Amino acid sequence: MFEIACGKCGAAVYSGVDLKSARDVLKLVGNRCKKCGALLSDQEFVVDVKPMQT
Repeated sequence: MFEIACGKCGAAVYSGVDLKSARDVLKLVGNRCKKCGALLSDQEFVVDVKPMQT
């Protein structure tokens, strides 16, 4: 599972099994979080890898 989340509110901007670039995902949502409206940048993000739960 791959997820891009808002750094302000933590809401998932994208969640899925396809690995997509942050730039492509943010372009689809107008560079804004759908939940809180925060402006999102593809230059400022953190990669956090967690093991999958089975």
